[in-house]
Amino acid sequence: MSRRGTAKKKTEKFDPICCSRVVNMLVNRMMKDGKKSLAYKIFYRAGIGIRKETKKNPVYVLRQAIGRVIPSVGVKIRKRKKGKKGGKTYKIPVAITIPQGILLAIRWLIEASRKRSGTSMVSQLRSELIDAASKKRGNAIRKKEQTHKMAEASRTFAHFR
Repeated sequence: MSRRGTAKKKTEKFDPICCSRVVNMLVNRMMKDGKKSLAYKIFYRAGIGIRKETKKNPVYVLRQAIGRVIPSVGVKIRKRKKGKKGGKTYKIPVAITIPQGILLAIRWLIEASRKRSGTSMVSQLRSELIDAASKKRGNAIRKKEQTHKMAEASRTFAHFR
């Protein structure tokens, strides 16, 4: 048993230009091989494109996109063992907290923008954020709807929690 006590929650730092924690969270998850400056360049260039296309603040568009992609229900897998071997796996619907939902939304936005067709990550991220912020169909929104459908289908196993 640990004697150190509980760990304190770390708050995300602000990014240097926009002074937004959400931007910093996005950049940290977009970063590959520790190249944070490149991830910042990608986001800021995408922000310039968003500003030209929508005439809105890119941080506002990012927050709007995350707000539309946040799932309210997720699915966890539980195993019910009977005897020594085998058992059954059930998908159990679970409510998702807001910080967890924000992380999932950011992860889905980045994943969807990487899969998108485009010349560069800047254009892919820009178009994915604009699609998710407006009511157009983006892959991140599809992922959210897919998760909700899975949770709805496995609603009968909710008592296994």
